[in-house]
Amino acid sequence: MRLDKYLKVSRIIKRRTVAKEAATKEKVMINQKLAKPSSEVKIGDLLTLHLGLKIITVKVVTLEPKKDQFMYELISEEKRP
Repeated sequence: MRLDKYLKVSRIIKRRTVAKEAATKEKVMINQKLAKPSSEVKIGDLLTLHLGLKIITVKVVTLEPKKDQFMYELISEEKRP
């Protein structure tokens, strides 16, 4: 699944255009490598997002959206100084 679509469907980011913009501005990494909006996301990947003053790291658990279930596991969430 494309990175921008995954971020939207998993509800990490609310809009796909915002997810695409974040990846274009080099604020998203997949397994410690800069990612483009069209990068493929696989189960087990670690996503690091630099959103505002937060750095969020999540692990991809599933690519199928299910009701009342997260598509990711939150690894860490920290504030930048």
